[in-house]
Amino acid sequence: MARGLDLTGKRFGSLIVLDRTGQSQGGYPLWRCRCDCGNEVIVASRRLRRGTVTSCGCTPKPTAHRGPKAEDLTGRRFGSLIALRQLESRGGRTRWLCQCDCGKLHAAAAHELKTGKVTSCGCRRKIGLRGIADITGRRFGRLVALSPTERRDKKGSVYWLCRCDCGNELEITENSLVYGNYRSCGCLKQDLQREITNRLHRVDGTCVEWLEKRKHRSDNRSGFRGVFLLHTGKYRVSIGFKKQRFYLGVFATFEEAVAARLEAEEKIHNAFVRAYYLWRERSDPLPEEERTPLEFSVEKKGDEFIIISNAELFAPPSEEKAL
Repeated sequence: MARGLDLTGKRFGSLIVLDRTGQSQGGYPLWRCRCDCGNEVIVASRRLRRGTVTSCGCTPKPTAHRGPKAEDLTGRRFGSLIALRQLESRGGRTRWLCQCDCGKLHAAAAHELKTGKVTSCGCRRKIGLRGIADITGRRFGRLVALSPTERRDKKGSVYWLCRCDCGNELEITENSLVYGNYRSCGCLKQDLQREITNRLHRVDGTCVEWLEKRKHRSDNRSGFRGVFLLHTGKYRVSIGFKKQRFYLGVFATFEEAVAARLEAEEKIHNAFVRAYYLWRERSDPLPEEERTPLEFSVEKKGDEFIIISNAELFAPPSEEKAL
């Protein structure tokens, strides 16, 4: 380009040239331009004439040669950065204008954001390893971050040595801590499970709530609890109670097998649940030393179930037969 060529007032895409800055880049003069959006940028004459730059960056440059449209990252968070809008691509890489939690704007390539290579505008304090945010002493549920390690996951997130309130120490990535994927060393889950277990009522190892809310099974080929499909095409049926298993027989059809299982549940499981709640109703108001333990056991003689129980002691006369 001729060095004396005046571009003042000329339009290049969304840019209008205002004046020459008096500086140069690579031997080409730099021009101050105003974009249609109102922003001003400094651009070399070569880039203006060749159409390399046609805006301040507010209009993403088409990149059809790169194949499918770039993934929309608008509003997504990457560490301390939130993607605001797509910028003009450079070097074949899609770039995004992001706002950091500190308030500054920062441009970063999409692949750098998604792989965790860029997580801030640069304001995050460096502590030993490059690009690590200082979360020393911060609490995440029952975990307290102690110090960073040299390990990183496949997304570039740093593993931190953490101490749980129970005393255990373990290494967890920064992302897992910040986004709440880990709140303890595992003891929190155990405590919750223990709390749930304590809410259940058991009699001789049998859980009352489990019998009340039993569901169809999906862990055998028949799909119904206690009904098992044999290689012959028939169905074997059994029922369990207080660590015992009673064999009910083999049936030609699924319907017959399910009916046999339901009949046994009524005689054993449902009778036990009714007896239990009658016992609770009569025993709960009494002092511990005056309570009579509930007895309920099952024996099978031939095709019949024999129920041995003291449930009649707790039931009104009108309810004895219902048990």
